[in-house]
Amino acid sequence: MTSLAGYPDLTLTVSEAGHGRPVLLLHGGGGPATVSALGDHLARRAHTVTPVHPGWDGTDRPAWLTGIDDLALAYLHLLHDRGLRDVLVIGSSLGGWIAAEMAVRDTAGLVTGLTLVDAVGIDVPGEPIQDFFALDPRSLAEHTWHDPDRLRGAAAAVTPEQQARQAANRETMRVLVGDPYMHDPKLRRRLGRVRVPALLLWGASDRIVTPAYGAAYAAALGDGRLVVVPAAGHLPHVENPTATLSHLDAWLDGHQSAGA
Repeated sequence: MTSLAGYPDLTLTVSEAGHGRPVLLLHGGGGPATVSALGDHLARRAHTVTPVHPGWDGTDRPAWLTGIDDLALAYLHLLHDRGLRDVLVIGSSLGGWIAAEMAVRDTAGLVTGLTLVDAVGIDVPGEPIQDFFALDPRSLAEHTWHDPDRLRGAAAAVTPEQQARQAANRETMRVLVGDPYMHDPKLRRRLGRVRVPALLLWGASDRIVTPAYGAAYAAALGDGRLVVVPAAGHLPHVENPTATLSHLDAWLDGHQSAGA
């Protein structure tokens, strides 16, 4: 458990592993389990810091924490309090949105690289973000996965306790994604001033936010590059880890530090 200076009622649950360049790994709406294997992989080459967003998996969320901007600022303060610099921020889905909001607010230059994995957070005309909450289980599988049967099989094995935790996570997400849904109308315009190298990894079969949406995200950034991962949907690091991690490792090899 980690406390932040100036946040007396906010305690973060944070896991750390590995040594080397600091990497802040931010999970999406599905919770920390969706990035656990990615964290294990990164810990072989980096000092990986993985928080649980307040309100997920039974953690406390202060009443004032009602937006993605609140999380972005809290995580910037976490980096500052721990003296972490030259930080690569990696975010999946909702976590990618948080990472982007951190980058536009990072006046101290702590963040020197971004990896956004099927991130939400911007408005792209003609490419609306699918309303996650409006989907029944079958439609959710079809929109999220390249192979929908994989999610259906996994869903059948979920325990009642896991179902309750997932339901609570969704309610927390409802609070944070706000209205307008799942994006900040001002973010896309602001991203042009983010000049740190940014890799955008996107599942070719994602129907929550399509590869065309990802291309617009990459174009909005000052130094963004889109890589589309085949045979994968909204969580390419879960559905096609071999291809996803290969692209990520190659990019990291070329962007090892702020001076690379």
